[in-house]
Amino acid sequence: MNEEWLALVEEDGRAYLLQRGSGEVRVRGLGRFNVDEAIGKVEVGDSIKIGQKILRVLKPGLPEARRAMKRRAQIILAKDSGYLISRMGISVGSRVLEGGHGSAGLAMHLASVMGSRGTLISVENRPEHALVGQENMNVLRDVLPEFPEWHLLHSDLSECKEEVLGIVPELDAAILDMAEPWGAVGSISEILRPGGRLGCYCPTSIQLEKSWMACEKAGLSVEWAGEVIERRWSKASRGGVRPGNQPVGHTAFLLIGSKLGIPIEH
Repeated sequence: MNEEWLALVEEDGRAYLLQRGSGEVRVRGLGRFNVDEAIGKVEVGDSIKIGQKILRVLKPGLPEARRAMKRRAQIILAKDSGYLISRMGISVGSRVLEGGHGSAGLAMHLASVMGSRGTLISVENRPEHALVGQENMNVLRDVLPEFPEWHLLHSDLSECKEEVLGIVPELDAAILDMAEPWGAVGSISEILRPGGRLGCYCPTSIQLEKSWMACEKAGLSVEWAGEVIERRWSKASRGGVRPGNQPVGHTAFLLIGSKLGIPIEH
């Protein structure tokens, strides 16, 4: 049985995930210390001091796991991940493919809503990115109360159709986060169930246009295309609240296409 994971959270929200029984570790931002001595007897809700930092001990969930995750590739932010999941109808028991696993930013969000009855298939052709993403997912597996059946395929998305069909008979949803998603739209759309949805994450308008055209060519109906803008608010120095100085504007264009099935001939 795995030892318990705890989140150590700074006042500004920065989080560190530590597992009881880990012994001596070196954690970026905290330095080198012995985990068993630092958190051996603490309980959730306690505050502890490591070095010069005061940290609150919490039970970790998705937010803490994301803040503490290791990163190599740029990740899909929560505002885009949440929108895709909601708009595409991904939920408990869904069968989902993600093309471009990276550091697992999107996969972590998907796993948190799919439950133990879901199946998540991640495809990544860059070993250095897959290694980081797998490490983040392995931690999340211990943190979440339920975790889907998860497969990490070291392959090119355009060449993994048969491998995917060896895991599931069809997909409820697929999200493509790659440089040229339009190159995989045709083959992936073929294994979507009728009514299933395909999403594309496109940093530029040219990528959006090519993905849109590929979806239409594959017989998908484009349900929605656009961008999600986030603007945080903060307390003003003289009272009240005001928009923050650093809004998160454009991160990428999102496109969602639906497979409506074969039309009935009259």
